[in-house]
Amino acid sequence: MIRSLLLALGQLGDPPILRVFAKSMALTLLTFVVVGIGVWLGTQAMLATWLGAQSADMSTGIAALFALFVTALALWLVFRVVAIAVVGIFADDVVAAVEARHYPAALATARPVPFARGVAMGLRSALRVVLVNLVMLPVYVALLVTGIGTAAAFFVVNGWLLGRDLGDMVAARHMDAGAMRGWRATTRLRRFVLGLANTGLFVVPVLNIAAPVLGAAMATHDYHANRGTRRIGGQDQ
Repeated sequence: MIRSLLLALGQLGDPPILRVFAKSMALTLLTFVVVGIGVWLGTQAMLATWLGAQSADMSTGIAALFALFVTALALWLVFRVVAIAVVGIFADDVVAAVEARHYPAALATARPVPFARGVAMGLRSALRVVLVNLVMLPVYVALLVTGIGTAAAFFVVNGWLLGRDLGDMVAARHMDAGAMRGWRATTRLRRFVLGLANTGLFVVPVLNIAAPVLGAAMATHDYHANRGTRRIGGQDQ
């Protein structure tokens, strides 16, 4: 996994990867801006109804502060969910860039994932993360008394979710649905470790911003290493 991370970091400055990073970050931030504006307008309208038109200026100020607070809280709590969903839309571009540089033989036989399928995969990924973590919320709360139990459970759960989704982004280019089911069954541990590693990147300052793109690149290296694909400059086993 360290090898996959180092290779991913080494390609982070490539133009195709930078384009995906720029697009994904712009769309992620736009999502939070839209949420903030929606909260601001909704809060302002609600306060104006409660306080009356004569308090319009106060309502605007309170609504702006509340919207800023909610947006900041959302960035802290659900940035990973939104970022993974967004990068899922562009993940095929990341995988193709990694394969073009390191695995040209695999790229030649790959089937690009259609845009609509990429969007669907990204949205399903985000929905799974939200639903599973909501189900696990009572467990997280109960484990607070242990000191580290909540963080450990969060890492395990989200490592599992993230490893599954990152792996699928790559496998979808090389396998049909039936083959992917068999592949998932035989690579659970590898994908879990991949998910844990990428979940860890989300708590590292600076790297957390690029974590979704790095995760897609790492998943590409891990997929081809597991299948024994020859890499330019080395032999993967």
